[in-house]
Amino acid sequence: AGILGEFGAEVLKVEHPIGGDPLRKFGTPTARGDTLTWMSEGRNKKSVTVDLHRPEGVEIFKNLVRQSDIVCENFRTGTLEKWGIGWEVLREVNPGLIMLRVTGYGQNGPYKDRPGFARVAHAVGGIAYLAGMPKGTPVTPGSTTLGDYLTGLYGCLGVLMALRHRELTGEGQYVDAALYESVFRCT
Repeated sequence: AGILGEFGAEVLKVEHPIGGDPLRKFGTPTARGDTLTWMSEGRNKKSVTVDLHRPEGVEIFKNLVRQSDIVCENFRTGTLEKWGIGWEVLREVNPGLIMLRVTGYGQNGPYKDRPGFARVAHAVGGIAYLAGMPKGTPVTPGSTTLGDYLTGLYGCLGVLMALRHRELTGEGQYVDAALYESVFRCT
């Protein structure tokens, strides 16, 4: 979503009403109270708080989706379905919707229920093997969030292709982006 915002998309970040995104508190606060991490990761985004655990929050979210082109989410597989706002529901709310779903291992397959973290994706995707010394223990390659950023780039590319498809057909799509697949593609 950050990349889309850099190119002019209006991005609305939905956060939990209690505390918001944990990245708001990650790191040392500036004089204004924001952290550098939040200033970087929250850039080009407007924020709204919605409690998706409550029926009223689900209805608010559906109303936002009716007016949206794209929904990006990175919950564990099945979380939105538990809340009653999975792909099948949201595509009924907005048939032209494009939904980007980012997880550690994708929406299908034997590891779909596992949580995803970039460092683990580095190991599973094979890039950790390329870092470190010969015959030594693999180490984290460069940034600990490399897998997150790679997946963001691939997800953005998928969203742009889905937008083009919608332009030609009127149909929405969902894009399934897995952390490990993005890393694997680069090794």
